[in-house]
Amino acid sequence: MDIKALRYFAELVRQQNFTRAAEALFVTQPTISKMVKQLEEELGTPLLIREGKSFQLTDAGRVVYLRGQDVLAAQLRLKNALADLASLARGELVVGLPPMAGGAFFAPVVGAFRDRYPGVELKMVEDGALAIESSIRSGNLEIGAAVLPVDHHIFNSLSLVRDRLCLVAPAGSPWHGRSVVTLPDVADQPIVFYPEDFSLTTRISDAFRTMGKTINIAGRSAHWDFIVAMVEARLGIALLPQAIASQLEPHRFDVIPIDDERIIWHIGLIWKKDSYLSHAARAWITLTRELLLDSHPASPT
Repeated sequence: MDIKALRYFAELVRQQNFTRAAEALFVTQPTISKMVKQLEEELGTPLLIREGKSFQLTDAGRVVYLRGQDVLAAQLRLKNALADLASLARGELVVGLPPMAGGAFFAPVVGAFRDRYPGVELKMVEDGALAIESSIRSGNLEIGAAVLPVDHHIFNSLSLVRDRLCLVAPAGSPWHGRSVVTLPDVADQPIVFYPEDFSLTTRISDAFRTMGKTINIAGRSAHWDFIVAMVEARLGIALLPQAIASQLEPHRFDVIPIDDERIIWHIGLIWKKDSYLSHAARAWITLTRELLLDSHPASPT
């Protein structure tokens, strides 16, 4: 059904006069007549019985007018909803965040987004970087954080943090006082490790494989605070990004950078190339640039 023709017909019925309807719609009277005739032809039934300069509604005309009010009201609600989305007065945004990066880096973005766009429902999907990358690739997620590099043919990315890993051990460890350690220095130690589907798991495992070593896994967790708790319980050492490890209390832990470029932790925001980005997702990217690039300078890739 032609919504414009329905709107003209409804206004005519409200005004009960062709002249007044034309003035209300800022069109000519013949335009009103043309639109009503077009609607009648589309519906296959007369809507008006014309009596000189006046008219009466047919039974079909009454039904179309009454039900048409619902259609026009729904159209107005749709237009208003779309306008709200464009202005970020309402909507929804789902962001994928790895557990290691979520609380450590994106908390300021989450807080600022909620303050700036309170009408947009913000949902966090916590998963490993590889799973987030896969979800964005398949279209199940619009945007998220992942370990870089990613396939630049598929994704756009915004580099945020490039951090080396650190050895985290209970205070007074054999490496206490060292300014740096290498991966072979700790290769035989039990390690509190990451889940199997984490990007860091793959990279560290590959580095061990090139040394001819197998990782002695003391336990696994996706959450750095639980990993740290297991280290403090002396279940093993951990390999954590420096930005996270530097938050630990020095009297409780030895935190020593690992000199190995193979296991750099490089986090960025990614989204699919040549894919529609919602207004909310674009706002998230803008806020991330504003809040994180200042404190962790990096350039888009």
